[in-house]
Amino acid sequence: MTTENPVNKKEVLQRLRELKSEHRDLDDEILQISEKVPFDQIQIQRLKKHKLVLKDEISRLEDVLLPDIIA
Repeated sequence: MTTENPVNKKEVLQRLRELKSEHRDLDDEILQISEKVPFDQIQIQRLKKHKLVLKDEISRLEDVLLPDIIA
């Protein structure tokens, strides 16, 4: 049986909020760049890659908060 540290849970939740916010901001930035003509495809690809990294980190933190329980 594991005991969760409430401080750690708060820190994880805060980090999760920050990552989700950054992920949304990247959506906006990608949209703004893609509306310009001509747009920088390389920059968009970099932003999308960064978005994927953030999504992976979000998923990892969500798994920490809600681990899979195989019953």
